[in-house]
Amino acid sequence: MPKGYWIVRLDVHNQDRYHEYIEAATPAYKEFGAKFLVRGGTIAANEGDFRSRNVVIEFESVEAAMACYESDTYTAARKIRQELSSGELIVIEGA
Repeated sequence: MPKGYWIVRLDVHNQDRYHEYIEAATPAYKEFGAKFLVRGGTIAANEGDFRSRNVVIEFESVEAAMACYESDTYTAARKIRQELSSGELIVIEGA
């Protein structure tokens, strides 16, 4: 079964409170076996538009990735993230 990934591109508007999102989301990440492959880091913006924060999270399957996103725990965390940042989050099946 192919792995599932979250690809997240964000601009955080309130760094002082962003820890609130991380604290709220961490239990969901643990529950669904999230493995962070990319979390922030230096960006080489070679082509197109880019966001200041980029994250790639691996899950054992697309189903696990979606279950995490749709969980009650992450839904509460997502509201915090959306208040403090703007961007995109996609769930994609791995090769």
